[in-house]
Amino acid sequence: MFDNIIENQENEIINSLQELIKVPSVNQMPEVSMPFGKSANEALEKMLELGQSLGFRTKNVDGYCGYIEFGEGDKLLGIIGHLDVVPEGENWTYPPFSATIADGKIYGRGAIDDKGPVIASLYAMKVVKDYCESHKIKLNKRVRLILGLNEENNWKCIEYYKTHEEIPSIGFSPDANFPCIYAEKGILSPILQMTYTPDSNANLILKSIDCNNNPLNVVPKISSCVLSVNSIDINEVISLLEKFINENKFKIDIQKFDDYTLKLTSYGVQAHSAHPDLGVNSVSRLIVTLNYIFNKYNLSIPLFEFFNTYIGTGYDGYKLGINFSDESGALTLNVGRVSLENNLLKIGMNLRIPINTAISEIKDIFLEKIYEPIECNFIGEKAPLYVSKDSKLVTTLCEIFNNKTNSNFGPIAIGGATYARAFPNCVSFGANVPGQKDMCHQTDEFISIDNLILATKIYAEAIFEL
Repeated sequence: MFDNIIENQENEIINSLQELIKVPSVNQMPEVSMPFGKSANEALEKMLELGQSLGFRTKNVDGYCGYIEFGEGDKLLGIIGHLDVVPEGENWTYPPFSATIADGKIYGRGAIDDKGPVIASLYAMKVVKDYCESHKIKLNKRVRLILGLNEENNWKCIEYYKTHEEIPSIGFSPDANFPCIYAEKGILSPILQMTYTPDSNANLILKSIDCNNNPLNVVPKISSCVLSVNSIDINEVISLLEKFINENKFKIDIQKFDDYTLKLTSYGVQAHSAHPDLGVNSVSRLIVTLNYIFNKYNLSIPLFEFFNTYIGTGYDGYKLGINFSDESGALTLNVGRVSLENNLLKIGMNLRIPINTAISEIKDIFLEKIYEPIECNFIGEKAPLYVSKDSKLVTTLCEIFNNKTNSNFGPIAIGGATYARAFPNCVSFGANVPGQKDMCHQTDEFISIDNLILATKIYAEAIFEL
């Protein structure tokens, strides 16, 4: 019904997405009326201005989020997306905020997560609005595109929205995969920590360790540490490290500053924490290596000992005994962060937990294993999402996708977390298509122009039908 209209607007859709990608909307320190910093606020203002120019009603909700709306009626169809992005990372083929077009793809941080799908949703709304106005069709719901600014962190934006604005009666989040997501795993982030006060005469001392404030929900690409070497041959330490690193096929560089100081830099591959198998974790490899070299000199850092025993370089929780699995998939464990500040050594993880496993059970297992002087705290807990595969919402969205693509896919479960779980009667819907590599949070993130236009067509049909 809407395909030809959308195809005629392809250039406008592409240009709007490019302009939005060029805003580096990584969350920053809050400022007055900008809870998530200037860049996130700039992205919100740009989207609201675009919405106004296309003839929609708009609202900035105190800088926490905003929305773009049309239609009449008591009920509200919500489309819940976000404009914030994770940090860009390194080694991009094209500058991450240049929105470069190459090989039929738009490259940039946020292209698929979630600026591309948000732009597709907005233009889908425009097509439906214009069609209904020209054909004098009265919609029985209002349609509202809700724009979050803090999805990649702790969802303060959407919590603020839920406290101050109307809750949709039905909806979808364009922030995952087609044909439709009926289940999303539970989420939990355990933070392990201990006070580290080494003997100043020890043969090895950990002076620093970090991973550039890597987000917990990203597989860390690079991490490093500095070691102080006392009363032992530093070249012997280097030789032992090189042997261990080579045997384990880790990519860790060793830099000798002087006869008493070494820097280790561990390299991995960035990926979304819901898919740690698609990445290589620089932090876990660095910690395992450090635990080895400290043990070689009869030294122990209890937090590293615990890590080596119960976490290691795996990403399924097997060593902890939490490798649960069900129809939503297997549990995944991402080691997202490590730090040493003011003698407090911390390791942060991000777990995606199958829908039939209680989050409390995972907590209990961690607490049973923990021993002094290690402490374990939990943050970022999110209950799983589950909507019946047979529900009207799920079957309708799947049917729309399959009809549009001449396919026969059923609904799926994911490890990612979308705003769909923040609202009742809401699921995630696109924009990745089956068989497509998920570039969310990865270097050289992109959305293909064909898929951007396809998503716009699908969202238009979904909005009209719902």
